[in-house]
Amino acid sequence: MKKRPIRGPLFEVRHSPIHGYGVFALRRIRKGTTVTEYLGDRVSHAEADARYENKSADDNHTFLFTVDSKIVIDGGVGGNDARFINHACDPNCESATAGKRVFIEAIRTIQPGEELAYDYQIQRDAGDPPDVDAIFACRCGSPKCRGSMLEPKRKAKAGRKAPRKSVRKGAEAAGKRKAAARGKRPARVARGAARKPKRTRSGGR
Repeated sequence: MKKRPIRGPLFEVRHSPIHGYGVFALRRIRKGTTVTEYLGDRVSHAEADARYENKSADDNHTFLFTVDSKIVIDGGVGGNDARFINHACDPNCESATAGKRVFIEAIRTIQPGEELAYDYQIQRDAGDPPDVDAIFACRCGSPKCRGSMLEPKRKAKAGRKAPRKSVRKGAEAAGKRKAAARGKRPARVARGAARKPKRTRSGGR
């Protein structure tokens, strides 16, 4: 009986030209591969904000990851190497949530030596300072770079209303019921997003 060759790790952490440390492929990673799970301390949104309320408002570094309206993963506490994956506007990975867990998956084939990245999709808040895009500037270097790690600004369309959240939840619930009926694990129904802590500071924030 032939023994299967022992395969080494998928990636390693080292200095990145994008920012600080990054995660780089050690071998070919096929499209659709679950690269890693985003791990860390699971806390409420209020606890996440309290932990970083004294952080400088000009500091764009965040290990917070939104799971849902109740749970945030703080990768800076008990986290793994997934916290070093940088943002890119034209990424080779994406984040996805399933069963209140966050996974990083390859959305195209990644070659050895290539840096892994996904779109952080950091949400904008009403209380953001005018220079928030400069604070969260993106340096991914892609021709498609939008210049910011924040989600794109949405332009309102006349006569069209945004879909209600309850509609999406209903669709997700229906998907889960169908999957249960088939005896299969529900599909991953939502994309996760990195999160910046909400802080107050002089000058209106």
